[in-house]
Amino acid sequence: MLKSRRAFLEEVSFASLIAGFPAPAQVALARYAEKPPEPVFPNAMKKGDTVALVRPASPSYEHDANEVGAEVVASLGFLPKVTPNAGRKTFYLAGTDAERAADLNAAFADPKVDAVWCLGGGYGTSRILPHLDYETIRKNPKPFIGYSDITGTLNAIHRLTGLVTFHGPLAGPMSDYALEAFRKTVMGREAGRIAGPPPFAPREGSVDRENRVWKLAPGRAKGRLVGGNISVFSTLVGTPFEPDLKGRILFLEEVDEHPYRIDRWLTQFLLTGKLAGLAGVALGKFSKCAPGDFKPSYAGQGTWTWQEVCADRFGKLGIPVLAGLCFGHVPENATIPLGAMAELDADAGTLALLEAAVR
Repeated sequence: MLKSRRAFLEEVSFASLIAGFPAPAQVALARYAEKPPEPVFPNAMKKGDTVALVRPASPSYEHDANEVGAEVVASLGFLPKVTPNAGRKTFYLAGTDAERAADLNAAFADPKVDAVWCLGGGYGTSRILPHLDYETIRKNPKPFIGYSDITGTLNAIHRLTGLVTFHGPLAGPMSDYALEAFRKTVMGREAGRIAGPPPFAPREGSVDRENRVWKLAPGRAKGRLVGGNISVFSTLVGTPFEPDLKGRILFLEEVDEHPYRIDRWLTQFLLTGKLAGLAGVALGKFSKCAPGDFKPSYAGQGTWTWQEVCADRFGKLGIPVLAGLCFGHVPENATIPLGAMAELDADAGTLALLEAAVR
């Protein structure tokens, strides 16, 4: 049977888009186009595991940051292994694209490495996506952990290999909340509620103002988790590494952005038509995202809060939308597994894993 004109044009467009990519990325993208992979669950981390520490994005401007990260990882009972290029600096990148990708590829290829944990975010992961060896990653599934700019690699790896990846704390000092959440999700093989507010002891004249959860649209939904930082996630839209949103629960967080910028990114999502297939939306912490003092966010001329922007942009989709969950650029940063099945209940104010994210 002859292919439709549209299908033919889509194939030609896709082939042209990936033509300049290295061979491993081309193979992985072609395989995904033929048949998306099923979820692959990594083994749970345990004490004694060797953990490769990588910097796929920006360098640290603190001279002992890598050492501090390694010491924290050792304090958890793991054996830290700082990768060769983690201390490099190429302007605002932690080494060249080739160097940063080489560290990730080598960490997944090394049979002595049990997990891969990012030391920092910043900027740069989108630059290395074509240089990752997705076939090697697929054949050597391991926990891969990070957040912020690491959103790019978390989503690309999950999309092309099926590997469940972890939007969670960077390798470094963690709050008690973040550490407990990390242990439950990546070490404990636990399902159940995630990203809920930390314990709060009420007293007369006091309520919790820091960790409130808001129902922006009612309902309950089930789906596999996908998402991360809004500004980074948006850069994947329209690329070969764009995450599949159909039937998914989209989780998003942001830091230091004005409401109108959040509006711009969410409006872009809406204009693609891809959000129409979402099952639900779980919003985390939007740290320092109050209106700024210049147009068009100047409070004196009128503006929305980030919650109002999200309610306006997501509220017409007819799906549950919950905001204020504990993940993102805050100390109370829960670990969210991309690819794991979850249930979002906006009426009850909960997000829960329906399965363990590790085996």
